[in-house]
Amino acid sequence: MVLFCKAAVEVPWQVPCGGVCYGDGNLVFVANDWHTALLPVYVQAYYRDHGLMKYTRSVLVIHNIAHQGRGPLDDYKFLDLPEHYMDCFKLNDPVGGEHLNIFMAGLKTAHQIVAVSHGYAWECQTSEGGWGLHEVVKENAWKLRGIVNGIDNNDWSPELDVHLKNDGYVNYSIETLETGKATCKTALQKELGLPVRSDVPVIGFIGRLDFQKGVDIIAESMPWIVQQDIQLVMLGTGRNDLESMLRSFEGHHRDKVRGWVGFSVRTAHRITAGCDILLMPSRFEPCGLNQLYAMRYGTVPVVHAVGGLKDTVKPFDPFSETGLGWTFECAESSKLIHALGNALWTYRDYKQSWHGIQKRGMSQDLSWDNAAKQYEEVLLAAKYQW
Repeated sequence: MVLFCKAAVEVPWQVPCGGVCYGDGNLVFVANDWHTALLPVYVQAYYRDHGLMKYTRSVLVIHNIAHQGRGPLDDYKFLDLPEHYMDCFKLNDPVGGEHLNIFMAGLKTAHQIVAVSHGYAWECQTSEGGWGLHEVVKENAWKLRGIVNGIDNNDWSPELDVHLKNDGYVNYSIETLETGKATCKTALQKELGLPVRSDVPVIGFIGRLDFQKGVDIIAESMPWIVQQDIQLVMLGTGRNDLESMLRSFEGHHRDKVRGWVGFSVRTAHRITAGCDILLMPSRFEPCGLNQLYAMRYGTVPVVHAVGGLKDTVKPFDPFSETGLGWTFECAESSKLIHALGNALWTYRDYKQSWHGIQKRGMSQDLSWDNAAKQYEEVLLAAKYQW
């Protein structure tokens, strides 16, 4: 990691980009998470402190502040930095005690900071969401901005999706949503061995099986869920106990539940296309992509209102016929059941409202084009920062 970050700073002088070495004019490095958080430190300590790279800036992107590159203070000797930079790395928190923290040093020395959603930028400044770095983030909030990630519209597009071209699946658009999605739903039910029923709502979950993703909240809600006239499809891998739980769900409810332990890109695409509802009860979610994929495919998200999920899934308002899905405020089974219950009620009894939610989701610009414009503003802010 140390060698990689040092080498990255030297790349503009050594590697021809576009046929010529770039040099340090109008140069901005973008580092991502703690793994590359040493780069802003090296830019400052090796170069700018010595009058070099005057027009070079650095931006650090927070994808998940829970992972920080913590270690014993003795590890500082491996970083090859001046002694006075030790204070940038030294953190004393109630949980970890006094330790070396690479992410903290990057946050302090970067010219601009980006969190991968507006909500997550705020959460990183709280004791619950900052994982011991909340005070550091608050001190540097003047250079912090939240930008939601975009999605690849070529890879995640119901019109172009290569995984929907066989086995009974079909590509569809907002104009052919009703027939196309129904066809994909039937194909998914057949592929997974579920009863083929067009009237039953199919609920999907795609994600890592761990505490963060709230799989245990689904487990607590399962007695209620299986009492409903629904089908549930879950795809993921992770903790052994949660993998066993998925298998148990399917074993006890063969007519309603499928638990696919492992990961398959093709199956993830097909679940996204064939499901009616996507469930995301994450305890924290810096940005989240599955809810964006779901809305692109006319699948309605039901999410815990945290981080990027809160930013991107506006709650459905039946009075004004606005909104993109359902949210719940606390990571509790009762709250999930309430939100999912309202979604199921709308699906069954208010079809016009349901189709409106689907089409509003599909009509959004969720591409990287929108996010790129915001990143350009951050790069310009860094450029003119002294």
